[in-house]
Amino acid sequence: MSDVKIYITDCDHDNINEETKVFKEAGIDFELVQCHTEEDLINTLQDATAVCNQYAPFTEKVFAALPKLKTVVRYGVGVDNVDLKAASAHGVTVCNVPDYGTNEVADHGIALLLELVRKVGQANNDVQAGIWDYARYIPVRRMSTLTVGIIGLGRIGSAFAKRAHAFGCKVIAYDIDYTHAKADSELSFVELKDSMDEVLASSDVISLHCSLNESNAHFMNAQNFAKMKQGSFFVNVSRGGLVNEADLAQAVKSGHLSAAGIDVTCTEPLDANSPLRGCKNIVITPHMAWYAVEAASDLKTKCAQEAVRGAKGEPLRCPVNKI
Repeated sequence: MSDVKIYITDCDHDNINEETKVFKEAGIDFELVQCHTEEDLINTLQDATAVCNQYAPFTEKVFAALPKLKTVVRYGVGVDNVDLKAASAHGVTVCNVPDYGTNEVADHGIALLLELVRKVGQANNDVQAGIWDYARYIPVRRMSTLTVGIIGLGRIGSAFAKRAHAFGCKVIAYDIDYTHAKADSELSFVELKDSMDEVLASSDVISLHCSLNESNAHFMNAQNFAKMKQGSFFVNVSRGGLVNEADLAQAVKSGHLSAAGIDVTCTEPLDANSPLRGCKNIVITPHMAWYAVEAASDLKTKCAQEAVRGAKGEPLRCPVNKI
């Protein structure tokens, strides 16, 4: 297929072994480049039919300058670095890989929740420093007494719900679309609510599992944190941009929230001047929830396979926009 070429626009993985295998088996020419700006993409991708993309920005300007491009496949679930409206206007289908790390992200969310409730990390640090005193961590809640409220009951939210239920937690949820949840017979234990406010007010734990878009950016702000129960917990393993970080820091510092566990921040790596830095009772991990050896391999393989389908004009598995 000499007239077809796939580019990996940017990639910080250790290797592209899985992608190379997929592209060679398909008989498609490919190239790894490292684009960071609009100009990089425009100058490099003039003969691109399909691309695998990690962080490089696909904007109106980029799409307008790449008439041969037909498919953009993002490494991961989120597509917030791609202008979907511009892609559709220029006849480019944007795809993601929504199912490569579902279990890993759900596991990590539960790990953060357990850390907030059981305070294992704090206890270990104290013991290593010569302090042996469980009373320093009082109060510690019984997991089975907690009501866990989930905002976003898609693949990952559903997996998180099942894990929380296994600990005996009551699970309630809000989503703008319950199609997925209602089709899953294993989620019959979840109480589906008509409003997010009801979930915020009734939960001991709020866990975010929704994508980021223009309509929900920073929706977890001072107003919504104030709706949460006094002493409740907050978990975010989805997107940092969903949260007003200054308001989160204040909610924890004031004691209105007992603690927060987050894997994602508005700016990554975390800015040196972030209001989250140094906040007692805020646990932060470096956007690692998605990762397991197996998940990373699945991501690379599925991304490459979708790019091949796009390059060949075959039906795509996970398009996120309409043309």
